[in-house]
Amino acid sequence: MTALVTGGGGFLGQALCRALIARGVTVRSLARGDYPALSAIGVETFRGDLAERDDVLRAAEGCDVIFHVAAKAGVWGPLSEYHQVNVVGTQNVLDACRAHAITRLIYTSSPSVVYAGSDEAGVNESVPYSATYLTHYPRTKAEAERSVLAANGPTLSTMALRPHLIWGPGDNHLVPRLIARAKAGKLRRVGNGRNRVDTTYIDNAVAAHLAAYDRLTPTAACAGKAYFIANNEPRPLWELIDQMLACADLPPVRRSISAPAAYAVGAMLEGLYTVMRWRDEPPMTRFVARQLSTDHWYDLSPAILDLGYQPPVSVDEGLRRLRAWIRTS
Repeated sequence: MTALVTGGGGFLGQALCRALIARGVTVRSLARGDYPALSAIGVETFRGDLAERDDVLRAAEGCDVIFHVAAKAGVWGPLSEYHQVNVVGTQNVLDACRAHAITRLIYTSSPSVVYAGSDEAGVNESVPYSATYLTHYPRTKAEAERSVLAANGPTLSTMALRPHLIWGPGDNHLVPRLIARAKAGKLRRVGNGRNRVDTTYIDNAVAAHLAAYDRLTPTAACAGKAYFIANNEPRPLWELIDQMLACADLPPVRRSISAPAAYAVGAMLEGLYTVMRWRDEPPMTRFVARQLSTDHWYDLSPAILDLGYQPPVSVDEGLRRLRAWIRTS
């Protein structure tokens, strides 16, 4: 069995590559950079661009399954950049599946495809895609997810996983960003602090992808469907953020701003950065203000039932491992 992992050099991509290698799967990675750590464990690495069809076709030749993990994430930047990677790139992956008779495609999506800016407490996959988006990432991820699920059929089985806020040892985005902003004194508690979220420890995100790999067939219940993935442990967001900061021996967040004020500041900064054509991400955006002040946790029953998904690592154990990693890295 040969698997292609797009974005194999990323946080989730590398963890998934290691897990597949441990299972005895032949693994390839398609990424824009060079990742010697992948080559060292036996991953065949292809350097290329998702938006370049020939690069994707070359990497996918001879594969049996594709884990399409790569994406352009973030909350700021031109729509064209998000569209090229997330929409055109996904279409190229679908074309590669058809060209090489690849029978399974597992797409890493995001819960933000349905996020409309208000509380999501215990929602399931019946929630429709949002009618409006505050940033380009969820808009383009939703378009890509639709394409993947629509491609499901007798010769190509597809599905989408929506892991929420992946974190843990090796994280190169969420936790380092929180730590950097806290050290710079730029972190503010948004809202009343009682909003609950369900995050995903890295090993659990990998477990969900392996469960999908094991279950996905043309007649499987999961074929053609999307699934929310998380730890199944919703807890107050700002309590969790304080616990993550404590792993780096940093104090809890004390300063705060109301949710309406944060949203207004985000709108003002977005306008200013647009007019001035500044490419750096604003310190606050409307999307971030809403994300930091609303509930977003999910009913994981469909993933548990259809995929046999059971998160193996609890939040508390994940925090213990995160602290150990920070102290040694």
